[in-house]
Amino acid sequence: MTVTAYERAEVLLVEDDPDDEELVLHTLLRDDVCRRVFVVRDGAEALEYLRGTGRYRDRSPICGLRMILLDLKLPLLDGHDVLAEIKTDPELRRIPVVVFTSAAMDRDRTRGYALGANSYVVKPVEFQRFTAAVHDVARYWLGLNCAPV
Repeated sequence: MTVTAYERAEVLLVEDDPDDEELVLHTLLRDDVCRRVFVVRDGAEALEYLRGTGRYRDRSPICGLRMILLDLKLPLLDGHDVLAEIKTDPELRRIPVVVFTSAAMDRDRTRGYALGANSYVVKPVEFQRFTAAVHDVARYWLGLNCAPV
């Protein structure tokens, strides 16, 4: 059996809302679109995870990380600041960052793209549209998109 890109993919979910976290995990794991989903709940923890510092200093390198799903409204360090740090770090900037947020303001979207977001998706409120959005994002970034070598 051939191993697909979905089966090899690892995703980092940066989300502080437990309900949204549960829906994203349910969709990604139910649809079997990735091997593993790592969850962090604030911006500072996201950067520690990505850089292998602080509570993640013993973590293996992020070689299998294929996508970051990033909420904007986060405690400690907001998503825009996290995005800026990721996209200015030579070791991290190649990882696609999909802003997945309830922040629907034009200024948030404009700032997100200016900071280097690869995609910006406003979280649908309705359950089936929410899970469809997660599925479509994962299908594109983990399956259709050709990641760098």
